[in-house]
Amino acid sequence: MAAASPIIALIASGLALVGAGGAFLGLLEPLQGFYTFASGALFGGLFATIVALIGIFLTRGGADPDGRMKALMALSLSLGLLILVLAAGAPGSDAPPINDITTDLANPPAFADADLVPDYRGRDMGYPAEFVDIVAKNYPELAPVTLAEAPTAAFERAAGAAEALGWEVVAKDGGALAFYARDTSTIFRFVDDIVVRIQPTAGGSKIDMRSKSRDGKSDLGANAKRIRAFFAELES
Repeated sequence: MAAASPIIALIASGLALVGAGGAFLGLLEPLQGFYTFASGALFGGLFATIVALIGIFLTRGGADPDGRMKALMALSLSLGLLILVLAAGAPGSDAPPINDITTDLANPPAFADADLVPDYRGRDMGYPAEFVDIVAKNYPELAPVTLAEAPTAAFERAAGAAEALGWEVVAKDGGALAFYARDTSTIFRFVDDIVVRIQPTAGGSKIDMRSKSRDGKSDLGANAKRIRAFFAELES
């Protein structure tokens, strides 16, 4: 057990590295990379921890100091993997299992036709009706922002804020006063689609936003966080 534990820990580490590295380099799809990483870091790390603990127990009393040292090293590595995956999943772990957030639940900003943004082709870009009550309950603070600027000026200001945050603006529709963007996560290269809509009001312009994940059923709160960051940048 003591001798096997570091091998198991190294295999688990290798799987985690393949998952993260493969997704980052585009060799694996984002979800494939994430699941490979999670399998190695979580399940592999847990198995390696159990084997290492058994190895430490079996080598108690100084009968096999070399084996005990291997088991201790394996325990350190496997616990590091578990801490890594738990730390990665902790932010937003209490978020509801949805992946499409908007500031206007009555009339969510619509994504463009696929002729304007080919990435939308073949995908259902409508807003899920079952998300409305969930967003209202879990994100009551998300609301449109009003600017004391003409709609065209607010449109340009909003597009500038999106670019300042590092989003890729893929299309603009000046007639509809809306633009479409995407934001890609650093490691696993998850892509979230974004639409920002500007509407004229008596006092200037109202700005709504919608952020939708392409992969997975839960966004771990990433889309709501993105909306908050955008509005903070817009009003700074």
